[in-house]
Amino acid sequence: MNKYDYLIVGAGLFGSVFAHEAAIRGKHVKVIEKRNHLAGNIYTKEVDGIQVHQYGAHIFHTSDKDIWDYVNQFAEFNRYTNSPVANYKGHMYNLPFNMNTFSELWGVRTPSEARAKIQEQKEAAQINGQPKNLEEQAISLIGTDIYNKLIKGYTEKQWGQKATDLPSFIIRRLPVRYTYDNNYFNDTYQGIPIGGYTQIVEKMLDHPGIDVETGVDFFAEKERYLKEFPKIIFTGMIDEYFDYQLGELEYRSLRFETEKLNVDNYQGNAVINYTDADTPFTRIIEHKHFEFGKGDKEKTVITREYPANWKRGDEPYYPVNNNRNNTLYKKYAELAKKEGNVIFGGRLGQYRYYDMHQVIHAALVCVNAEF
Repeated sequence: MNKYDYLIVGAGLFGSVFAHEAAIRGKHVKVIEKRNHLAGNIYTKEVDGIQVHQYGAHIFHTSDKDIWDYVNQFAEFNRYTNSPVANYKGHMYNLPFNMNTFSELWGVRTPSEARAKIQEQKEAAQINGQPKNLEEQAISLIGTDIYNKLIKGYTEKQWGQKATDLPSFIIRRLPVRYTYDNNYFNDTYQGIPIGGYTQIVEKMLDHPGIDVETGVDFFAEKERYLKEFPKIIFTGMIDEYFDYQLGELEYRSLRFETEKLNVDNYQGNAVINYTDADTPFTRIIEHKHFEFGKGDKEKTVITREYPANWKRGDEPYYPVNNNRNNTLYKKYAELAKKEGNVIFGGRLGQYRYYDMHQVIHAALVCVNAEF
């Protein structure tokens, strides 16, 4: 007889929060993970004393004190502030768009001068009525200079489509600040766990009521799992679970090129975005700057991030939440409701672009609904 109350498919943040909360409520949980490590896309690996973010930069940020307190149970966070820099054909600009950006672009010194310049460009673009696509939406918010140098190329690389073919809602809000403040996020709490993210998931799953197996593909024995386990938390792709029977949802994938260099400091910042169309990657991450230079003083680790089209068999990183996909997802969600003993969670199971704090919140909502 099966001794487990739950099978959790995926040892990322959603599955691990649910497993932890179920176990401390006395439930027995089996966690299976397709990859050969825990922590999903927040997995970090130590190289020469440097915590390397294996699947892209992850900066924890939230204004929800309960979520901040929750995650701080599992790690101590440093005071890292996300302040990315944009490289456009060798010219460096601060992100988000702020007075440092405007001063570098136009030589303006005051907020009123910056506002006037943006307004002038918006009026010159003559976008009438509701913006019809991402390009029109962006120009109507911040004018043509910022759009052409800091948005257009980056966005088209990221999505693999022309900005004029992308829906306007993708860029409905852009952080524009008329202050000399390089902090990307507006959230109250922000930081990186000292010693990396992997420890957080390891601690969540370190409980006598939890058994974990890595390198296990749910789909290899799906029917057995469905038969043997009273309840399943599934955090993979919802359309794959249903064998794509209603059609494929779209995802974007990523490819990472990581390199160890014999220098102490390669680029002077954790994240530099390459916003021109000709550079094939979207950004370079220098991992040691997430922990203020901690690690081997003679070495650094950098990662170039290349967006990629997704096809079956590739790793899906984020959903393409346009009207077509959202409509299709709703149909899959209706199917999911009929799967009595399966709960779909996380970025792929719920087909949403979640940040880490949102994943934790969604998992805790799921826990509260269950117990």
